[in-house]
Amino acid sequence: MTTPVKVGELLRQWRDRRRISQLDLAISADISTRHLSFVETGRSRPSRDMVLRLGEHLDVPLRERNQLLLAAGYAPAYGESELGDPEMAAVREAVRLLLKGHEPYPAAVVDRAWNLVDANASLGIFTEQVAPELLVPPANVLRATLHPDGMAPHVLNLGEWRAHLLSRLRGQVTQTADPALAALLEELRGYPCDQPVPEVEVPGPGDIFVPLRFCHRGTELAFFSTVATFGTPLDVTVAELVIESFFPANPDTAAYLRDWAAAEVR
Repeated sequence: MTTPVKVGELLRQWRDRRRISQLDLAISADISTRHLSFVETGRSRPSRDMVLRLGEHLDVPLRERNQLLLAAGYAPAYGESELGDPEMAAVREAVRLLLKGHEPYPAAVVDRAWNLVDANASLGIFTEQVAPELLVPPANVLRATLHPDGMAPHVLNLGEWRAHLLSRLRGQVTQTADPALAALLEELRGYPCDQPVPEVEVPGPGDIFVPLRFCHRGTELAFFSTVATFGTPLDVTVAELVIESFFPANPDTAAYLRDWAAAEVR
């Protein structure tokens, strides 16, 4: 039988992960170092408000803040709704407006695990050449991108784009300590890549972002992307939604996307 992890140990793990000293955390959270030490060693049981305060100052994700509360003997503070629930109607509408408004350029919404939640019609320019089994819900966009039966054979700068995506995922693993994300990272690292994968993203002459260079029906397209999240989430599901929008990196790509979208409508 597994022994439950105590809240003090979890807080210490998060503090170590964030590389924050007891003194610095105590000052920022406005508590004494002695009290924080007692909490971490289990000599003192923190109040519900203190658990929430420490979780906020440690930048602990909402899902893990609920785990801290449970470990301390309190009920979770943050709900976890299904996107289809009635109370999520405003969220769904906002997402659809963003996706539709971004056409004819591709955009997608993913959850914390990088599973595809929603997308606009223009994302089809990326998924058109992906093996159908990789798109079966819940389709994982990182797997569909880097898998040899996915987008990978058509990504002209695969080594560079792979390094970019793995770097983002590593940062997320560090942020959340989620074992499922760590397992996904290991899986993706095992996929073949016939190009050099840079360990550090260093810009070349004139570069201002890491581009996605993609070949669609023999035409080279270039994209850059932006990432958006909800600004003041108090629900786990909302906090973990990410909207990634792709923009053409040159006029030729923009024109191609407009023509492709118009042809798909006909």
